[in-house]
Amino acid sequence: MLNSVNGLKNVLADNHYPGRGVLWCRTGDGNALGGYFLTGRSPASKARSLHRTPEGVLIVAPSEPSAHDHLRHYVAARQSGQWLVFGNGEQVAVVAGRLDSGELPALALDGLDYEPDPPIFTPRLTVVADGQVGGRAWFGAARHSSGERTATDRLTLEVGQLEPGEGVLMTTYHSDGNEIATGDPFTEVRINAGSRRGLLDELWDSLTPQLRIAAAVFSPGGLAEADIRQKEPAQS
Repeated sequence: MLNSVNGLKNVLADNHYPGRGVLWCRTGDGNALGGYFLTGRSPASKARSLHRTPEGVLIVAPSEPSAHDHLRHYVAARQSGQWLVFGNGEQVAVVAGRLDSGELPALALDGLDYEPDPPIFTPRLTVVADGQVGGRAWFGAARHSSGERTATDRLTLEVGQLEPGEGVLMTTYHSDGNEIATGDPFTEVRINAGSRRGLLDELWDSLTPQLRIAAAVFSPGGLAEADIRQKEPAQS
């Protein structure tokens, strides 16, 4: 059955502009890992970086501190007890706070809304991964209806233990290079990488070069050792 699943590189190659994405997978060496990436088209989106704080939190930040925008700049990954939480917006901190208060993942992911950025209404994507039971994770997506309805559609997906080479991906957008639409609810992917560093290479190389901004790969309890790759600064 694994052979019937498309590889990560092929899935992203068919998606010229995936926006932001979350990945949970198991590499060939057996490690369960999370991945997060940013792509962007506008100058404001491209003027961002992904970095670790001294507390071991991953933050998407503007190149210029005075340019803060709550839709573009946020905590992207945080450890909350046994739970690793990562995603594409300020809801990551909300979910982590709920987990700190004792809520279970499915409840912690409930009640979120998509981003107020018409006309695309970007989905909010969040992953909660269990650091004590390797390979188990919950994906949450708060999405706008494909029609005119404004009420949020909320998807919660519990992913059971993965085998080496298996993964689940969510992206905010799907694009053929011309039109942009909301991404698929989720996609199962095949991972070729045999290690964490190899996964970062595979993820980075799968993104459209002129649009990629940053990517990171990390393990539950290991945000302080996350592998991060950034675009090269523009030449003046």
